[in-house]
Amino acid sequence: MAHTVHGDHTTERRNGWRERASRYALLPLRVFLGVTFIYAGLDKLTDDRFMSASGPGSVGELMRAVRDSSAVPWLVDLALRNPEAFGYAIGIGEVAVGLGTLVGLLARVAAAGGAFISLSLWLTVSWQSDPYYYGNDLPYLFCWVPLVLAGAPYWSMDALIRQRRYGRA
Repeated sequence: MAHTVHGDHTTERRNGWRERASRYALLPLRVFLGVTFIYAGLDKLTDDRFMSASGPGSVGELMRAVRDSSAVPWLVDLALRNPEAFGYAIGIGEVAVGLGTLVGLLARVAAAGGAFISLSLWLTVSWQSDPYYYGNDLPYLFCWVPLVLAGAPYWSMDALIRQRRYGRA
């Protein structure tokens, strides 16, 4: 490690901090997305109004309201065949993605699931947002991309499994 004349310990500490910061840079994103998706899924699953085919605040009403402004109306039509099942699929999917992301178990798969959910919601529910950046599903989609690429190499079940399988090397 290179040292400066004016304080080799300062340079060493700075380089060590930078290395640790870059190593754990995705951890806050994992925690945020994991907690947010768990919360969103539980919120849907515990809301009787949302899990209904019709009525104010129901997934069925939401799908009917966005059908004509959706980028993929066929996907909304698919959801409208059984709105309750679609609501449960989204809620359970969000909880599974959130848990996988938070604990780092099958982290890339969980992140890909989160990206798929966000993409689906963007193309259906928030597509009509004008300007586009008012819709929150598009930024969520792009937040998942680094986790799809990097997984959860630190502080995760994936890392623990990998460590036990291949040793500490």
